[in-house]
Amino acid sequence: MEISRRVQAFTESVIREMTRVVDQVGGVNLAQGMPNFPPPPELIAAAHQAIDGDFHQYAVTWGTPRLRQAIAEKYRKFYGMEIDPDRHVTVCCGSTETMLSTLLAVLNPGDEVIIFEPFYENYGPGCVISGAQPAFVPLEPPDFSFDPDRLRRAVTPRTRAIIFRTCTVPLMCRCAPAPANAPSSATNMGDGLRPTCAVKV
Repeated sequence: MEISRRVQAFTESVIREMTRVVDQVGGVNLAQGMPNFPPPPELIAAAHQAIDGDFHQYAVTWGTPRLRQAIAEKYRKFYGMEIDPDRHVTVCCGSTETMLSTLLAVLNPGDEVIIFEPFYENYGPGCVISGAQPAFVPLEPPDFSFDPDRLRRAVTPRTRAIIFRTCTVPLMCRCAPAPANAPSSATNMGDGLRPTCAVKV
């Protein structure tokens, strides 16, 4: 069976490829998180308790209420953000699923998405699967800030989203504060621009 045209250009995950090569040569794997310590006993005990309990119904689509409430409370405590757990929180199975679900929900064919590079390898394919075209803006060494003028030039009438991430992969550092001449908001980077910002912390 022939796969769809939109995914024919996708290659093997760089992370998986490096893991495979490291296994072949007996190297040290710096490409993938591989914990070399056991999970906390409290976590193991909680998992046993959940399995041994009498409730085995899968959660509602957007996550169990207690977990969504805990997430909202964390955002309030650590970031000073008032989050409504019933309207603003959705629980997904991993960050890649979260990203793809968000892009599929807000993008239409022909839209453009601005991605700061270097970037996590699934941002580009996520845009393509959603029918959008990625546009890349490099982070500049040594502090990995961005050039505001270059960001403005990347914005077009088709720009729908800007993907932010901190700590940024694969740099594994927090991006420097925005330059003084950076746009104060996404809406003043281009006439009529109202992008949806996918924020990943």
